[in-house]
Amino acid sequence: MSTQALRKKAVAIFRAALAAADPVQAVLRHVQVKGNTLIAGKKRYRLDAFDNIRVIGAGKASAAMALAVERLLGSRIRGGLVNVKYGHLAKLRRVELNECGHPVPDPAGIRGAERIAEIARSSGERDLLIVVISGGGSALLPMPAAPITLEEKQETTKLLLACGANIHEINAVRKHISGIKGGQLARLAYPATVLSLLLSDVIGDDLDVIGSGPTAPDASTFSGARAILEKYGLLDRIPASVRERIERGIAGEIPETPKADDPAFERTVNLVAGSNRLAVDAAARKAKELGLRPLVLSTLIEGETRDVARMHAAIAREVLLSGRPARPPLCLISGGETTVTLRGNGLGGRNQEFVLAAAIDLAGADNVVVLSGGTDGTDGPTDAAGAIADGMTLCRAERLGLDARQFLAANDSYHFFEPLGDLLKTGPTNTNVMDVRLVLVG
Repeated sequence: MSTQALRKKAVAIFRAALAAADPVQAVLRHVQVKGNTLIAGKKRYRLDAFDNIRVIGAGKASAAMALAVERLLGSRIRGGLVNVKYGHLAKLRRVELNECGHPVPDPAGIRGAERIAEIARSSGERDLLIVVISGGGSALLPMPAAPITLEEKQETTKLLLACGANIHEINAVRKHISGIKGGQLARLAYPATVLSLLLSDVIGDDLDVIGSGPTAPDASTFSGARAILEKYGLLDRIPASVRERIERGIAGEIPETPKADDPAFERTVNLVAGSNRLAVDAAARKAKELGLRPLVLSTLIEGETRDVARMHAAIAREVLLSGRPARPPLCLISGGETTVTLRGNGLGGRNQEFVLAAAIDLAGADNVVVLSGGTDGTDGPTDAAGAIADGMTLCRAERLGLDARQFLAANDSYHFFEPLGDLLKTGPTNTNVMDVRLVLVG
């Protein structure tokens, strides 16, 4: 099995993972309408019990999720609004889409979030709100708590992203400087009935972390948010308004985000319609179909990207050396979401950096291919989903005068892979269930 053949198989396996994570199908697998009854998981709703049904939400995949809801309920829907990342669209007839900034919030996001909050606030006891939330929902549903400004929230988000904080930590802080996250959207909607459909992009599928949990009880606290800022040495670097709000919350001067005993959650259901496992399981099936032995390492992998890459490379080398933990032809598969601690000023994302770090450790290896891609089609602030490499990648790079270690040190994986033609570009996929990493050993 040649390296070129392995490369083609790797791309095909990744494409199969994307197809399985399609948000429309994910929603339709969990939600259906029979006669006058909406069935969502184990919950049933009599549709004639509601005067109005509206759809609201946010996320990279939320346009497609709203499309699934429109297919189910059609003319029963009385409008709504969903905030989506620029370009992540679907053809909707009854729900309005509002394009806005991600990963850094922008004014369009605030305008949309304020309208979504007003729809929730104006809903009554005989109204049903269907909330569609997917990865990216945190940045795409920005409503800074006064007097914090958008610019100050943007600065806080940038600092957290740059220091290597994971998604749980970033969201814990964002929820406590927001007027809508951390269960606060459910509080605004009370006493309406709320059905929240979630496409998870977080490790463990924690309800209060997906999209910063706008309709879920919040387990994080002001004290916890402060501890995270202290951990990364950010307490003196964040804007004063953010620091003051957190300190006031700790002192009890500002109400905590709603917890499990809040009345709003008596009328709220949160249903996870899809997660990283969908994509990883599909990757395993496709690998087997292509003649490779699939070995799923985990869907829960997190940590520093370079360290995770070296671990994957070490397993591949062990396979080549001893046939353990499984004999080739083999496809190692993992999911989850790693983090990058910025040390340089280059361009890239965690998936491109993963492939670059792995390629360095696998230099010279025969018949080994590594691919990593974000299921949303974007990796960091780039137009690539990720990258692909093999044991000869560093040799090819050296012929072009590219030093892989220098590019890794500068966090400049994009400009390393671009001249090699090894960037993985899919365009917006309208889904988001974290990352899929593949190591193929022929």
